[in-house]
Amino acid sequence: MSTKLLNIALADDDEDDRFLFSEAIDEIDIRTKLSLFNHGQELMDYLNLPKVVLPNLIFLDLNMPIKNGMQCLTEIRKNPTLRDIAIAIYSTSSSEKDIEETFLNGANIYINKPNNFTKLQEVIEKVLQLNWQYHTSNLNRETFLYRI
Repeated sequence: MSTKLLNIALADDDEDDRFLFSEAIDEIDIRTKLSLFNHGQELMDYLNLPKVVLPNLIFLDLNMPIKNGMQCLTEIRKNPTLRDIAIAIYSTSSSEKDIEETFLNGANIYINKPNNFTKLQEVIEKVLQLNWQYHTSNLNRETFLYRI
């Protein structure tokens, strides 16, 4: 196991989903620091703080109040300081339109929220173990959508 600490951010307006995600990540044998955000604006305010330690990976829910995941994704990809952060769309939506739009706007992977805790752990662990440089360089529609 790597001794490197992974900085992870999760932006999700559902309190239960944030709690389960946090519990799942605690049980995975990967050193992480998790930052939780209640909505997209909270995430963006954090990312734009001076001298902030940027996350290695952001899990981004699509349907959030104030600023939704698509707006965050677009903003992050347009910002030279933030554009290289890996972004996993983490949503209940399985709409082809959402999947296509997030792919075209630069997300790295699309994950449908699992419906049980064991699957959630499995998904998070697999995504955290991805070689993002390799994954991104070979990104296509088939590797973008993560099927459970």
